[in-house]
Amino acid sequence: MMGYYILIGAIALVSWLVSSKLKSKFKYYSNVHLQNGMSGAEIAQKMLDDHGIRDVKVVSTPGMLTDHYNPKNKTVNLSEGVYNQRNASAAAVAAHEVGHAVQHAQAYEWLGMRSKLVPIVSVTSSMSTWVVFGGLALGAAAGIGLGYWVAVAGLVMMGFATLFSFVTLPVEYDASNRALAWLKSKNIVTQAEYKGSEDALKWAARTYLVAAIGSLASLVYWGLQVFGSRN
Repeated sequence: MMGYYILIGAIALVSWLVSSKLKSKFKYYSNVHLQNGMSGAEIAQKMLDDHGIRDVKVVSTPGMLTDHYNPKNKTVNLSEGVYNQRNASAAAVAAHEVGHAVQHAQAYEWLGMRSKLVPIVSVTSSMSTWVVFGGLALGAAAGIGLGYWVAVAGLVMMGFATLFSFVTLPVEYDASNRALAWLKSKNIVTQAEYKGSEDALKWAARTYLVAAIGSLASLVYWGLQVFGSRN
């Protein structure tokens, strides 16, 4: 069990470092003001218009880095630090979230796969570790049998969360690539502003990468505990 705590601690530390770096990058590029004077909301709306998407609304949402695209009600939700701001960070985030709307409009395969996993993961992710641990405890108390299969069921639940994390990677990277390509092709940003937007999105993507690696490491650890218990 100590090994698990060390693993979780290491993952949490790396995640914190990447998250802190992301916040510092966004803060830094928030001071790189756009020469065209467009706000994040205006950039998002223009990107939607340029892609012929008329049924998606751009709305403001409270918080910091709470930006997201909601495929259910077709809204691009921009945080307070993005919606009204006119800087490289706001341009990057706004265009990235619209990138998801473009994926949705074009039936991007990976986005569709992630959407199908959402209802499963929302139910299983919070309880998977407890199910595995409970199965191992039951197996230790009563011997190999029901406890083993309970733990395996927990691993399957955990596996869905890991799959979701990895499916998320191409979705996020593709949205960033679409955003940067559009910003550049439409001359929305200058070369210096583009570099800032690109750097900010790279660090945002790394948070998803760390999460995926952490999820896989946790799955492997518990898999070794469960299948090793049979020896």
